[in-house]
Amino acid sequence: MSQQTAPTTARRGGATWALVITSVAGFMASLDNLVVTTALPSIREDLGGALDDLEWTVSAYTLTFAVLLMFGAALGDRFGRRRLFLAGLTVFTGASAAAAMAPGIDSLIAARAVQGAGAAVMMPLTLTLLTAAVPAAKRGTVYGIWGAVNGLAVASGPLIGGSLTEHVSWHWIFWLNVPVGLALLPLARLRLAESHGTGAPLDIPGTLLASGGLFGIVYGLVRGPADGWTDAVVLAGLLAGGALLVAFVVHGSRARNAMLPMRLFRSRAFAGINAASLLMFLGMFGSIFLLSQYMQGVLGYSPTEAGLRMLPWTGMPMLVAPVAGMLSDRIGGRPVVAAGLFLQAVGLGYLASVVTADVSYAAQLPGLIVSGIGMALYFAPAANLVMSSVRSSEQGIASGANNALREVGGALGIAIMSSIFSARGGYESAQSFVDGLRPALVTGAATVALGGLAALLIPARRIPGRIVTSAEPAPALEASTR
Repeated sequence: MSQQTAPTTARRGGATWALVITSVAGFMASLDNLVVTTALPSIREDLGGALDDLEWTVSAYTLTFAVLLMFGAALGDRFGRRRLFLAGLTVFTGASAAAAMAPGIDSLIAARAVQGAGAAVMMPLTLTLLTAAVPAAKRGTVYGIWGAVNGLAVASGPLIGGSLTEHVSWHWIFWLNVPVGLALLPLARLRLAESHGTGAPLDIPGTLLASGGLFGIVYGLVRGPADGWTDAVVLAGLLAGGALLVAFVVHGSRARNAMLPMRLFRSRAFAGINAASLLMFLGMFGSIFLLSQYMQGVLGYSPTEAGLRMLPWTGMPMLVAPVAGMLSDRIGGRPVVAAGLFLQAVGLGYLASVVTADVSYAAQLPGLIVSGIGMALYFAPAANLVMSSVRSSEQGIASGANNALREVGGALGIAIMSSIFSARGGYESAQSFVDGLRPALVTGAATVALGGLAALLIPARRIPGRIVTSAEPAPALEASTR
């Protein structure tokens, strides 16, 4: 039985404190996905290491983050969400300091893996803790702000990493997390209320199946572009991971206290928003990964200049997402999410049509703006749709599953679009880069458009005076399975 936390939350500081703490923590966890990419040359100069070692400074974080997300959410539901949030934040902060002080490339990779594990415990609990602190009628607006901050972190990682590396030192990519984490720890302890999930025992078989399956899939995805898709280890990871995930689905359909009950996917709201999230991150991550390199390697901008020129895209969530959150409170999340994904697809398609070896920034600007508005419209109501599609006692499960799918989507996007880029172009010349970039961006646009279609599967229900999309968690589960 879930515990009631609203009165305690109010005494501890209420929705405002919860929003600040969870948004900042989520920003740090999301930022570290791509923040290292623009610092790799400097890291190699200082610490040495082969190209494979440098790639693992990115992949080690992605791997542990994606693999442990659902397990972190399950631990929070069982032992207390605030308690595990504090534990994850402590691990993340300590590992950030260890990464900043790493004496060699191997110790940096190890610190990044531990950092990802801490983020995996912390990240899904930010959403459940925020949900417990905010009245249902105001969640759209608050989720909009939370989503804007997290979207900005994902998209601005290369800019922040490049700016710190260029003007200070690559070490500050990691040192930046330490004072922020140390400030958040006492605030979270004092201002967040404790909450629990169903109280069911941990699903050990489900945990092993999900962790092993995600490890195999994500390992194969992050190593495929570098080692080749026919590499024995890559194939083994993908095949074994796929088999374990099939077993996890079967287990979730039969087990009494499954980590992720498959019955949740009978809800069109839950299934639709998770499919949309997977496809959105697939298209967005792959596009940002290649476009940031295009602006530097082809157009000749420094990391800071490239990041600033992408601000019409990456910074748009801070302007639009809060408004989109309020809009979703009034008309429901489905039309806002679907519109955002279709706009993101239009923006990527436009960029694919105009990129050349010497295109002007003015010609790129409309695509960047439209993509930014689309991304902002998605991030705002997506969290609300995820959390309102399940019962309150299962919101930790829902948050962990959605975050895991988004991480896998991001890894898949980088892998697929990098493979398309390599097949059609390469780094040999500016024109060769453009030849590979165009079909990759078209693929990204098509994928995000499919996400828009998935969002349209989310049912809308009419309540006197307004339309909502899968509100009132328990009734929504029943209504949306028909």
